[in-house]
Amino acid sequence: MLTNNLRSAITLSMPLPDPQIRIMTAEDIPLLSEFARGHVNEPDYFQTSFDEQRDGKRAVFMAFVDGVLAGYVHYNRHPKYQPFRSLNIPEIQDLYVASVFRRQGIGEALVRACEAQAQRETCSDIGIGVGVGSEFGAAQRLYMRLGYLPDGAGVVFDRDPVSVGEVRPVDDRLCLMVVKSL
Repeated sequence: MLTNNLRSAITLSMPLPDPQIRIMTAEDIPLLSEFARGHVNEPDYFQTSFDEQRDGKRAVFMAFVDGVLAGYVHYNRHPKYQPFRSLNIPEIQDLYVASVFRRQGIGEALVRACEAQAQRETCSDIGIGVGVGSEFGAAQRLYMRLGYLPDGAGVVFDRDPVSVGEVRPVDDRLCLMVVKSL
């Protein structure tokens, strides 16, 4: 539920307070599951994410504005994309910001939290897969503005390279992989 201050800021299109970013805890699983309803369709998605976080495979960062969950992102230390795995490049995945909080710097703050994590782990690069469809236009622009560049391998489908002449659906599995030097 939005507080009156937050509702007023959104209604007036005023800048929101800086988001507070923290790592997911076990207690956050129900909150995240409710928050991402409609965006995430796997029933145990956040439990699995928490288990992988506990095992050191990933970290899930959550952004709060005025105590309200605004978005989350996964920092995956073991990405499926082979070039990233081979080069020890962590991948930012599943960046999601609630529509009421978009265009307020939440997505950027979550990406920067992942970049800071990669720097703490002495990674020289970090990567992201971004959908090529128009519904991912805001994400494409954000990543380019933050200095991410295509990795040069062309598009992938479900993190596997797409060959010339191959036909694939344009959905969230058809991506361009982008990287940034840290």
